[in-house]
Amino acid sequence: MDWILHLDTHLAALATNHGTLVYLALFAVIFIETGIVVLPFLPGDSLLFVAGALASQYLLSLPTLIPLLVIAAIAGDSLNYAIGAAARKRIKDSSQLHFIKPSHLARTNAFFERHGHKAIVLARFMPIVRTLAPFLAGVGSMRYRFFATYNVVGAIAWVGSLVAAGYAFGNIPAVSENLNAVLLGIIVLSLLPAIVHKILPSKRNI
Repeated sequence: MDWILHLDTHLAALATNHGTLVYLALFAVIFIETGIVVLPFLPGDSLLFVAGALASQYLLSLPTLIPLLVIAAIAGDSLNYAIGAAARKRIKDSSQLHFIKPSHLARTNAFFERHGHKAIVLARFMPIVRTLAPFLAGVGSMRYRFFATYNVVGAIAWVGSLVAAGYAFGNIPAVSENLNAVLLGIIVLSLLPAIVHKILPSKRNI
């Protein structure tokens, strides 16, 4: 369980000792993190960054890594949308989703209201929101053809940018020697849009 929840910190050892098995593990975690609405706590952003860093050290193949993880992200969101669409008939409103924290649900609903369809793309860069967004798109009235377009664009942007960042900067000594701090910074940056969105309305009300 520790390996699953903290795959980003174990990825180098897995790539060194188990070869191609690492690609299966990466695909599974990205697919599950985006595809199962009750599992938003798996590593996402940090895992992509570390994978890119390992590719720069030739422990992973970049031409294999990016398409594979883009497919995992697209498939995960598609599954999540399908689960939401199936649940639509059984629930009357989103308040009946008792397995989701009300604060997370409120944040995601507000994100949709503010950004519309493009929220599917922007949500990719926000932990928890990216897991809830496709599910709520399925529960709501978003047509699948619109969702599918934004799903593909978001997956390419999310996977491509973070893997590329890891590839470009992960091998720099100052970064590799302080990887935990870098990963923490990535998490903080990914949460920044939600923090700003929460602060700005309160300032307008002063």
